Amino acid sequence: MHVKVLTFGPLAEEIGEREKTLEILPNSSIRFVLEEIGIESWLTKGLVISLNGVKVGEDEPVNDGDEIVLLPPVSGG
Repeated sequence: MHVKVLTFGPLAEEIGEREKTLEILPNSSIRFVLEEIGIESWLTKGLVISLNGVKVGEDEPVNDGDEIVLLPPVSGG
């Protein structure tokens, strides 16, 4: 299975790219994808996750061809 992951801001900087295609195992969850990329620690920092345009949680199952968008928390001043 393949999924596309889009990241922004500091997340993109951390993984070194804004768009990444991953090959994952069937029955994987969002959390598994985050662990594969190495950014699961962002779950405790207010990460917003969108799966095919719908806001979801970390336990949401992922299917072949899905698009996952990861939005870091917004801070301002």
